[in-house]
Amino acid sequence: MGMLRVIGGSAKGLRLKHVPGDTTRPITDKVKEALFNILGGEILDVRMLDLFGGTGAVGIEALSRGAREVTFLDSSRLAVKTIRENLAVTHFDGKASVFQVDAFSWLSSQSDPQFDLVYVAPPQYKGLWERAVDIIDRNPRILSDNGQVIVQINPLEWVEKTYPNLRVFDSRKYGDTLLVFLEKSTGE
Repeated sequence: MGMLRVIGGSAKGLRLKHVPGDTTRPITDKVKEALFNILGGEILDVRMLDLFGGTGAVGIEALSRGAREVTFLDSSRLAVKTIRENLAVTHFDGKASVFQVDAFSWLSSQSDPQFDLVYVAPPQYKGLWERAVDIIDRNPRILSDNGQVIVQINPLEWVEKTYPNLRVFDSRKYGDTLLVFLEKSTGE
C-alpha cells in the first residue's frame, strides 16, 4: 500500500492514514488527480456525500479544494475511526459529518438532503454500486438540481443500465479503475 496524501488545495501534501487491514481500496493519486481535474471549479462550495468513506481520502480532497461540507458514511468502525483521524490531521473536522451506518439504509431514509455530489466507491465485485445508484434513482431528491453521482469501480463491474431519473453523461477509465458520471435526467 502506497502513501496516502492530499494532492491539492489547502491541505496539499498532508499524509492520511490507511484503514487497518485490507477491507478498503484507497483511490490512487493518478485517479484522484484525474477526478479533481475533471471536476475543476465545480467542487467549490458543494455539499458532498462520500457514500463508502473508507479512509475519507476523496471527501477530504474535496474539502481541501473548496467543498463546503462532506458527509462520510461507512459501516466499518475502523474506517470511521480512520476518517475522523484524517479529518483531524487536515483540520476539516468542522466541515464534515461522519456516520457509522449502512449506506443503503441511510440513503433510503433520507427525505430531502440535496447533495451536489455523491461519490460511490464501494467494496468491489458485490454489485453494491448498482444498489446505491438504484436507491438514488428512486429518490432523486438526494441530489440538488445540478447534482452528480460519481461511481468508482473496476471496469469489469460496469453494467449498462437505463435509469428513469438519472443518466450517464461521461465515463473515464484509468487502468483498473472506471469513473462513471451520472446526473439527473432532463425533463424531471
